[in-house]
Amino acid sequence: MSRTVFIAGAGTGIGKTYVTAALVRRLRAEGRDVRALKPIASGVPPTGDPAFADSDTARLLAAQGIPVTPESIEACSPWRYAAALAPDQAAAIEGRAAVLSGIVAWCRARIAVADGAVLIEGVGGLMSPVTAEATGLGWLRALGCPALLVSGSYLGAISHALTACEACRAHGVPLAAVVVNASVGAPTPPETVADAIRRHVQMPVIVLARDAPCPDALAALV
Repeated sequence: MSRTVFIAGAGTGIGKTYVTAALVRRLRAEGRDVRALKPIASGVPPTGDPAFADSDTARLLAAQGIPVTPESIEACSPWRYAAALAPDQAAAIEGRAAVLSGIVAWCRARIAVADGAVLIEGVGGLMSPVTAEATGLGWLRALGCPALLVSGSYLGAISHALTACEACRAHGVPLAAVVVNASVGAPTPPETVADAIRRHVQMPVIVLARDAPCPDALAALV
């Protein structure tokens, strides 16, 4: 049986891929089977562009030890858009459109054949539109799996994280933990942010410091 976890964000550009890749490397080091997927990705350079190596998709493939090929890229991120915008806007620029049912069906098909853990990384913040009608929260609800909420430690991160937690609670989405990822140039240490969040939620709040290994508490959740 696979264990599926959705990696959601309290905002955009706060380190979802950093957390997902760290978790993948830790699980693989323990000898566990794990598959990391980022079905929807915006701001993705063409696959032949050297800048593609810095894309979220390429970073997840590297963490899994999978060579970057057209096939592996498609198997990880089938909905890729060039513009660094919310996916619905980025798709519209390219004259494309995705529907939530198709995205959910694709994810479920990958989960069904997985032998181990499946990590599905979202795109943008929890309430970012992923299609013309659906947000990341709607996608998460449709999948029905638990989530890890990634927060930064920047000024305002506490409010953003607690707002996202409240949105999940209101919609019956189970959160396994909040992961505070250290933000570059943050005014306070991530531990300070984590302590503040911890006072208001009934779930683990885990810190992932920059360039630090995946904490035991985080790996134990998958």
